[in-house]
Amino acid sequence: MDLELKYPMLLILLLPVFFLMTLYFRQMRKSFTPEKVWIGCLRTLLFFLLVFALTIPQLLLPIKEESIVFLVDRSASFENVEDDALGWLDDSLLAKKENQSFAIASFADGAMVEQSLTTKKTTAVPFSGKMKTGETNLEEGIGFAASLFKKGQGGRIVLLTDGNETTGTSKDAARLIKNQNLEVDYVHFKQKFREDMALTKLEVPPAIYEGEKANITLSIVSNSEKKADVRISLNDKDILHERVTVKEGQNEFSFSNIATETGMAIYKAEIAAEKDTFIENNSLYAVTNVKGTPRVLVVQGNQEDPLADILKSSGLRVDKLIPEKLPTTLAGFLQYQSIIFNNVPGIKVSEQQMNLIEKAVKEFGTGFVMLGGEDSFGLGGYFKTPIEKLLPVDMDIKGKNEMPSLGLMIVIDRSGSMSGNKLTLAKEAAARSVDLLREKDTLGFIAFDDRPWVIVETAPLKNKKKVMEQIRSVSVGGGTNIYPSLEKAYQELKDLKLQRKHIILLTDGQSAAGGDYQALIEEGKKNNVTLSTVALGSDADRNLLEGLAGQGSGRFYDVTDASVIPSILSRETVMTTRTYIEDKPFYPAVKPYPKWTPMFEKGIPKMNAYIAVTAKNRAKVPLISEKKDPILAEWQYGLGTTLAFTSDMTGKWSGDWSKWDNWPQFINMLAAESLPQYDSEPFRLTVEKENGNTIVRLKAADGQFLPLDVSVVSQNGSVMDTNAKPVAPGEFEVTFPNNPGMYFLRVKQTAGDGRDQLFQTGFTVPYSEEFLLKGTNKELLKELAAITGGKELKTAKEAFRPLKDRQKKKESISQQLLLAAFLLLVLEIMIRRLGLQPFYFFVRLFRKPLKNVEGRADNSSSPAY
Repeated sequence: MDLELKYPMLLILLLPVFFLMTLYFRQMRKSFTPEKVWIGCLRTLLFFLLVFALTIPQLLLPIKEESIVFLVDRSASFENVEDDALGWLDDSLLAKKENQSFAIASFADGAMVEQSLTTKKTTAVPFSGKMKTGETNLEEGIGFAASLFKKGQGGRIVLLTDGNETTGTSKDAARLIKNQNLEVDYVHFKQKFREDMALTKLEVPPAIYEGEKANITLSIVSNSEKKADVRISLNDKDILHERVTVKEGQNEFSFSNIATETGMAIYKAEIAAEKDTFIENNSLYAVTNVKGTPRVLVVQGNQEDPLADILKSSGLRVDKLIPEKLPTTLAGFLQYQSIIFNNVPGIKVSEQQMNLIEKAVKEFGTGFVMLGGEDSFGLGGYFKTPIEKLLPVDMDIKGKNEMPSLGLMIVIDRSGSMSGNKLTLAKEAAARSVDLLREKDTLGFIAFDDRPWVIVETAPLKNKKKVMEQIRSVSVGGGTNIYPSLEKAYQELKDLKLQRKHIILLTDGQSAAGGDYQALIEEGKKNNVTLSTVALGSDADRNLLEGLAGQGSGRFYDVTDASVIPSILSRETVMTTRTYIEDKPFYPAVKPYPKWTPMFEKGIPKMNAYIAVTAKNRAKVPLISEKKDPILAEWQYGLGTTLAFTSDMTGKWSGDWSKWDNWPQFINMLAAESLPQYDSEPFRLTVEKENGNTIVRLKAADGQFLPLDVSVVSQNGSVMDTNAKPVAPGEFEVTFPNNPGMYFLRVKQTAGDGRDQLFQTGFTVPYSEEFLLKGTNKELLKELAAITGGKELKTAKEAFRPLKDRQKKKESISQQLLLAAFLLLVLEIMIRRLGLQPFYFFVRLFRKPLKNVEGRADNSSSPAY
């Protein structure tokens, strides 16, 4: 048992105590009495106890209980020894003593408890918790294990791992727990041999010219010799498929490919072999920028018009796609310098694809042009979509008060099959439709399952915000019965005195009961009520819904992607008004913009029609209609330039424009204005992983120390949370959380003269090193053990050997000292007030019984006469 003072410096207070008591005893010599001697001694002892109590003395008592935490690696590289680890734990627990408790925790990319601290002897059960196995974070595992010990209690952590940490720094964790009197032991497991082949490097030149040969280098590491299939694709198109012999160890292979398409080229290499342990390490990406003629994507339906041919004649490379074939990844759009939507309905473009286009324009400077027609702008269903956000015009129109009076009924399925994203999107779509209506328009909203539920009473809109809240409050219900709800909708509209009356019916199922739909619709027609239907998903009754739309003089939508529901409902709302198309022939007016004015020096042709839109505040409007609506508008959105031409390309709407001599020049100007301006490789780029983060290092070719505006976007269009900072003249670091995959980098740098330099490229964050079989990292495990005073365990029973430095618990005795001081103070006061006489009295009383006892003892020992 030891003694420890928490504040030993306070013992210095004994000096004034010594000084005072010395003066007291010197003064006492002049009038010496026994009482004064006792008072002086008691005061000295009392002061000493008080000072000693102030230092907070603590007795250090040894803790008999010992705790051991087993920390088991469950990462991918160690998963094949789980059964061996459980067997080892069972053997170890046989040696547990009564005063020892244990716990079992597991870790990989995170940590969790498998067995809480217990003193009972038991067996290790199979691990049950789900865990991300793609990383080994030994630092987090050790920290988590340390948190399982009782506060102030030492113990032992036993590591069952291969020691190949892929994130975190376990040495820092070991140094930290050493201060907690915790030691780290480790167990070395011999892992079973597993065949594995990994693609470790894919390299292409960062920039090449069109027609140049691109050298492709890839490295493969294998722990056995075998055949493998190598496949290389460029922008998702296979360009090479070859079977090669891979030797044990490091292998290098070289291939080549002639660059035939300009823009960002994304190469993907894949390998496949028999008996391969990990598929995660079998693919890598690499990116190069192919310089040459700008590449433009024209998106249009099956209609034939001269747009693509005119653009090709100007020297542009043009790819033509129907909307159903649009890319679904950001890489697919970044291949192009500009994207042109030629009368493309928004209901054929998913919300995700619209988001990707918006990111390509805003973050990477890709141009965008929307051309008019009956399926474009508001008529195409682009209201409140990402496409509307990037355009220089709003789909909503001014002068709404001139529109015909409208009554709209939205009837939406709320049955159980609509749960989740379907109903959420349907409600949001209905809420968007409310925004398109005027306050004097009439709206009703019915949600149905096995019967109709009136959510919004059919009445003129007075409080749009309240109506939107009511619509968004709809929850999922039970079965599906269409007819009663549709009948209710017709009844609500039939007697209203309105110029336009329309019903939109959306369902993803089949009605449980029938009804006389034909009679219902015919009666509705007499009251000027039209009907459009939306079939959502494969279980919807398409035949019924298509028939209803045909009979109801409306439109039928067959939808597989629920994200297009908002576009459908906004399109229906717009088309019901029939006033977004301005079809009175006119001559557009030209505003003085230097790039466009010279084209109209010899006059401007007559135009037949256009779609009414509203120009945004910052937009330039070179051409306007007689009603001051924009015919041509452009603006800068993020880094990209976007344009809107509200007439069409076929001549049906554009009229004499399609016969105009400058028509090809006008179309080429639309495309040319949208093209971005990129600098040629102003930066060199390297990618590294460190402490759970990806670090992109940029080095400026000219070495200038200018601030950067950096954006990193993933394949699915998510903008990463980045931290860009300068580290040296002309060198920068961009850091963001580590997650394997394909990413795209955009850098904007503003020079001293105000000129912007724009650079874009792509890079891949490779798979975790967890998927590379490296064997046991004994060097790291030895170092962790050395830092904390642990060792390698040769046998399972050693885990429960006695701790080297048994932790001691601290027990303060300040309260006891203060109590003793208080009692001494009482005694001192009694002596000062009463003297020593009472104490003599008690002594005499105490001694008298003792003398009697002694006398009787003496008498009993004398002889009897």
